[in-house]
Amino acid sequence: MKVLPLPVDSPHAATHPSSDRPSIIILLQEVQEKHGYLPRQEVIRCAHEAGISVAQAYGVASFYNFFKLAPPGKHTIRVCLGTACHVQGAQGLLQQLQSELGIETGETTPDGLFSLETVACLGACSMSPALVIDGEVFGRVNPRQVPRILGRYRRRE
Repeated sequence: MKVLPLPVDSPHAATHPSSDRPSIIILLQEVQEKHGYLPRQEVIRCAHEAGISVAQAYGVASFYNFFKLAPPGKHTIRVCLGTACHVQGAQGLLQQLQSELGIETGETTPDGLFSLETVACLGACSMSPALVIDGEVFGRVNPRQVPRILGRYRRRE
């Protein structure tokens, strides 16, 4: 049985995009690559271009954790929560970062300086617990070291 695409003026076109329309994921990826996050107006444009509702576009954007709905901080902190890091106290490290920064995982500080993320593994198991800031790896980090590490980045500003 051959399935034909719905006409664009069909009431179901927004929920069943035709195959000749671009993928919402690809469109959102292009926007995020350009802006570093997904500005609202761009999400709306992508939804229209993909032939889906804005709510559906936001559903996709919020489902995948690699999409960012707010501008990222100048410095991105990634805390490893993999098995080795977890066993060595990564949760305490994460809690200290959240306390020092005043934000939760997935958020950016009000001054726009730091974003905080967690990852399943950094590949630095021998240095657990580990975190990465802008590609710089910090290993065997304990919560008492957090203020000094953050201070290095704050002084650069």
